[in-house]
Amino acid sequence: MDQQKIKRINELYKKSKAEGLTDAERKYMELVRRNLRGQLNNIDIEQKDGTVINLGEKYGAKFEKKGN
Repeated sequence: MDQQKIKRINELYKKSKAEGLTDAERKYMELVRRNLRGQLNNIDIEQKDGTVINLGEKYGAKFEKKGN
């Protein structure tokens, strides 16, 4: 993710706390969250013992239950 997108996300976060977001801004943030969650769900981590853990399988279900 480039610095410009990170800056925009931070601006929208601050705006959401101060005055709220427009519908378009809320949709943008939801798309960013989905994209990031999709990327994280496809990361595999190899443990020292050689086993591979998929972050989506390990943590993805927790976030789906919460509705995030």
